[in-house]
Amino acid sequence: MRHQGSAGGRPLYREPNLIYNCAMRSYRPVSLGVLWFLIALNVVIFIITLIMPREVVGALGLTPGELSERPWAMVSSMFVHGSPMHILFNMIALYFLGSFLVRTVGERGFLAVFFLGGLAGNVLFALLAHPESTGIGASGGVYALGGALAIMVPKVPVIIFPIPVPMPLWVAIVIFFFLSFLPGIAWQAHLGGLFLGLVAGLIFRRRRRVYFL
Repeated sequence: MRHQGSAGGRPLYREPNLIYNCAMRSYRPVSLGVLWFLIALNVVIFIITLIMPREVVGALGLTPGELSERPWAMVSSMFVHGSPMHILFNMIALYFLGSFLVRTVGERGFLAVFFLGGLAGNVLFALLAHPESTGIGASGGVYALGGALAIMVPKVPVIIFPIPVPMPLWVAIVIFFFLSFLPGIAWQAHLGGLFLGLVAGLIFRRRRRVYFL
C-alpha cells in the first residue's frame, strides 16, 4: 500500500525503497504470463532450430549485410538460440531478472525494457559486427533487464554458479559484461542492451516515487 503521513502539520516522507516495493507486490497476485510466453516461444523456436538449423538461422538470424533483405531479423533473432547451453543460460537469466522486474515495474515496463534492449543490442551489432556474421539470442534483452535492475536495486544479493557466495547484483552484471568479450559472443548486442537497461533503470528510479511508512 502507498502511505503518506504528516507530522506537526508537515508532510512526512520516506525515500522510495524499490526492494520493499517489489517485496510488497510479491504478496499480491502478479501475473508472469507474458514472461512464461516469451520463454515458451524461445523453447519452441529452439526445438525447430534443432530440426532445421540452417533454415531457421538463415531466416531469423541477424546478418548485418543482409538486413535490408530481412529487416524482421532485428526482432526475430532475439528468439533464436544456437545450442542447449545458449538457451539454458539465457532463459534462466530471463526468468529470474524478468520476474523481479515484472514485480517491480509491471508487465508493460518489463516488455518495454526487454524489447527495446534487444533492439538496441541488435542495432549496435548491425553497426559494429562483420557484415557477414550472424547474431542470434535473447542476450541483448536480458542484459537490458540486468542493467535496469542494477540501477534500481544494485545491492540485491545474487549467486552466480559456480561461485558459492552471494554478491551484489551490480557486481554480477559487471562480471557478465566482461565475459561478453570472450570469442564467439556478440559483445555489441550485450553492450547495446546493457546501455538501454541502465537508462531505463534511471527513468524508473526517478518516476517511481513510492512512499512507505
